[in-house]
Amino acid sequence: MFEKILIANRGEIACRVIKTARRMGIKTVAVYSDADRDAVHVAMADEAVHIGPAPAAQSYLLIDKIIDACKQTGAQAVHPGYGFLSEREAFPKALQAAGIVFIGPNPGAIAAMGDKIESKKAAAAANVSTVPGFLGVIESPEHAVTIADEIGYPVMIKASAGGGGKGMRIAHSSDEVAEGFARAKSEASSSFGDDRVFVEKFITDPRHIEIQVIGDKHGNVIYLGERECSIQRRNQKVIEEAPSPLLDEATRRKMGEQAVALAKAVNYDSAGTVEFVAGQDKSFYFLEMNTRLQVEHPVTEMITGLDLVELMIRVAAGEKLPLSQSEVKLDGWAVESRVYAEDPTRNFLPSIGRLATYRPPEEGRFGKAIVRNDTGVEEGGEIAIHYDPMIAKLVTWAPTRAEAIDSQAEALDAFAIEGIRHNIPFLAALMAHPRWREGNLSTGFIAEEFPEGFVAPEPKGEVARRMAAAAAAIDHKLNQRKRGISGQMRDSSLLHFERDRVVVLAGETYPVTVDTQDDELVVTQDDGTTLTVASDWRPGEPVWSGTIGSDRVAIQVRGLLNGVALQHAGAAAEARVYTRREAELAALMPVKEAAGSGKQVLCPMPGLVKAILVKEGAEVKNGEPLAIVEAMKMENVLRAERDATVAKIHAKEGDSLAVDAVILEFA
Repeated sequence: MFEKILIANRGEIACRVIKTARRMGIKTVAVYSDADRDAVHVAMADEAVHIGPAPAAQSYLLIDKIIDACKQTGAQAVHPGYGFLSEREAFPKALQAAGIVFIGPNPGAIAAMGDKIESKKAAAAANVSTVPGFLGVIESPEHAVTIADEIGYPVMIKASAGGGGKGMRIAHSSDEVAEGFARAKSEASSSFGDDRVFVEKFITDPRHIEIQVIGDKHGNVIYLGERECSIQRRNQKVIEEAPSPLLDEATRRKMGEQAVALAKAVNYDSAGTVEFVAGQDKSFYFLEMNTRLQVEHPVTEMITGLDLVELMIRVAAGEKLPLSQSEVKLDGWAVESRVYAEDPTRNFLPSIGRLATYRPPEEGRFGKAIVRNDTGVEEGGEIAIHYDPMIAKLVTWAPTRAEAIDSQAEALDAFAIEGIRHNIPFLAALMAHPRWREGNLSTGFIAEEFPEGFVAPEPKGEVARRMAAAAAAIDHKLNQRKRGISGQMRDSSLLHFERDRVVVLAGETYPVTVDTQDDELVVTQDDGTTLTVASDWRPGEPVWSGTIGSDRVAIQVRGLLNGVALQHAGAAAEARVYTRREAELAALMPVKEAAGSGKQVLCPMPGLVKAILVKEGAEVKNGEPLAIVEAMKMENVLRAERDATVAKIHAKEGDSLAVDAVILEFA
């Protein structure tokens, strides 16, 4: 077994590998760029080596720098994580030439499977069902349009190298093919250094289901069940689960056996994932193979009890797989939410900045459920523009799907992040969505259910009752603290607390009566409903957690002038608690409306201006592209929201803009 390994990656996955290596008694070496000098993975590792400036092309993508770090520290093997060099055939070849072991598949398997065009040819040769498409390299937008017309719409335009939703576009017409071809080539070039793209038929109402495989260097390959990854946005996975609510045992076995046949055809000898697009009728077609560890591997680990990183390390060291296919057992259900630094209310555009608050939920077993949080950040850390916007992967396991979802919902409510925008409100809303809970999924789920984008809903029904009760309890706690302040003119024992209150939540009023009983609070609503509220929350804490009635509840809390902002189960609202007389007077106060800025196009996130597509004086139509802004390797096209005339352009190609910087003005 290796004595020391180097992790050629950063962030969450670097921390994940270090944890397993530490448990195995293996020393670790981290590498870092200028931007990651104070990163968590650097502090966790036994040693750390600086490899260059912040841009990945000048640090994490430089093979020579990684090999030099291995020689400098005596690392015998390298784990690539995912992204960066993980699927570059040249990387394991260079390591091999330097006498260093690659903790991943052999170069031949990467060459055959890492290239999406070649992998489809190999899949067809191995009798794996494949999607109709054109597997040759496409040289021009006109060629792409011709191919798409022959295949039939809609089509998928996809980069041959890489993954993570980058270099991928769905097109429903020839115009969309031409634009999508240009964007896909550009993103592929900047993200992977390879601008080749191909076109294939896009399966309508599809599901994304993938099979985890693991092979050793002795010819053994097994599959470890499937993961459903259909909840996607812009072809990037948002929520994953294992197993899939679609599959039955017969379909699972058929998919697994095809995945193993493909892996054996290329002598696959590490962890890898064979991805399929599946129809609602359980038909399935090979999509691609990722020759690396997947971001969503924790859900497979939770239902199998296996550590995939450990298996990768042992296989790379020459050991045989410790189990056969018949010994693989799936137990329970696991759900993973990807917590991203992005603003769901601004069409999920990336957000950067410092994590003023970062308080993830407690990990461990809670009753039947298990909570796990894979992360590479900490409070006070910075989310930079240079890398992927992922903050954490929140994973829950329980005996059933419904219980795993309920546990995930509670954990999301308890996950406090401030200082940047993030997608936790959106994830929490998804957990409560009836269609998601029913398992009626497709890759179009988010676009179909949130066609106008995401706006946190106002609380209704049981969610509103809980939030109102929590608001009353918070107000009571704050009043207790005020009464206990020393040096007041009157003795606090002489102050009388009015039991009858009014909670104003999102403009709705909830009259309540508040009483104390032992260490608990009893909140009685006007309809006679009584809720016992118990919590050890203290003023200033970002999460109120406790019980309301018989339910465990977590609610995000942020202080406001004369109130609190609450967030729970995806709903968000401001809450203020008054005496009955105060409520009557507050209802008479006018509400100030926010001013609009409809004549300007603002930069929706910090980013680099890739192109300005219009000129001053140009007349533009609703939906016409105006500019392209790149952030975190994703190109975002800004479009006109109405017919207008461009009066002034404030930005130019190559400018680095802050969020809300003015790009152009309309007349």
